[in-house]
Amino acid sequence: MDNLSYIAFICLTVSFGFMLPLMEKKTRRIMSFMLVGIFSCLFISELNGILLRHFNNDTFFVTTTITPITEEIIKMLPILYYAIVISDDRNELTTNAYAVGVGFAVLENIVILTQNIENVTILWALARGFGAGLVHGICTVSVGFGISYVKKRRKLFYCGTFSLLFTSIIYHAIFNTLVQSKYQYLGILLPIVTYVPIVLLMRNRMPKRITAKTEKE
Repeated sequence: MDNLSYIAFICLTVSFGFMLPLMEKKTRRIMSFMLVGIFSCLFISELNGILLRHFNNDTFFVTTTITPITEEIIKMLPILYYAIVISDDRNELTTNAYAVGVGFAVLENIVILTQNIENVTILWALARGFGAGLVHGICTVSVGFGISYVKKRRKLFYCGTFSLLFTSIIYHAIFNTLVQSKYQYLGILLPIVTYVPIVLLMRNRMPKRITAKTEKE
């Protein structure tokens, strides 16, 4: 990455970092995972750059075959750590997971913006926001939501976690393939049409104690 990408990373992390002491516990946790997502994007961008050079700058091959694997693994690790060490609460895992995805997408979009500043348009911004921005959130939140189930079932935990990871990798790879093909519009629509049923599913499966608390408030 170029220096502008590091400048964007510093500006984001410093600004968000100073907000943490002023936030309530739940909001601070979510913001912390956004910062984790931003840092994950910085780390994986360096790794993807090395892999891209290794494969002779074959962008299509790397982005459709390699980066979905590296990115989904690095995004899953903090979610998995939280589930094993701290809590497997479904609501916490899903909000943490989506925060990681959003943080990752924010820096990724800024990196791509700085690298293609002369060619970007409002349409590009809409495509990145509704496309890549949602994809990272959908992949991570699906993993977090699924881990909240398999974590409580020891026999399913290992195979279930790998299944969730590979599902997110395949979904990510399909998106990357579509947006670089003549069916680009389908790639942009894919995360949009996926987002709504996922939100409805998670809200319907939300623990009763959380729903009751919300209604009381």
